[in-house]
Amino acid sequence: MRLQVIAVGRLKSAAEQLIAQDYLDRAARLGRRLGLTDIRLREVPESRAADAVRRKNEEARHLISAIPTGALVVALDSHGKEFSSEALASELRRMADAAVADLVFIIGGPDGLGPEVFDHARLKLSLGRLTWPHRLVRAMLAEQIYRSVTILLNHPYHRA
Repeated sequence: MRLQVIAVGRLKSAAEQLIAQDYLDRAARLGRRLGLTDIRLREVPESRAADAVRRKNEEARHLISAIPTGALVVALDSHGKEFSSEALASELRRMADAAVADLVFIIGGPDGLGPEVFDHARLKLSLGRLTWPHRLVRAMLAEQIYRSVTILLNHPYHRA
């Protein structure tokens, strides 16, 4: 299974980039043992439109065009389903066992995701009820992907 995080905008801080990429690289190394053949982060442009509705619609078009054909899409949304780390790991295992070829996590920009993105999503995932900056969500999601891999491999990283 190939796993991709597609996010709106470019990370401007080297620290933010390093954290997200470090966790994705770790997940990729360990994930091979679970059949994860590729894990990557892809960025699409942030819209400069004058209002939030136009920005979300423009960003939605960029996000949708980046989704591989037939991919299972998980949209990050504050109104989505909350998982424990163990439950997220189980969900990833279930997807891998179901022979999902491409799994894509979508992270919107500061205004959130346009409705077209939700039409493509099989699941809406929430990282909790708190509001998080979209730049930090990348690192948080990347860490949870890595944590899921370690849980599935009984690696000592997850100590809950």
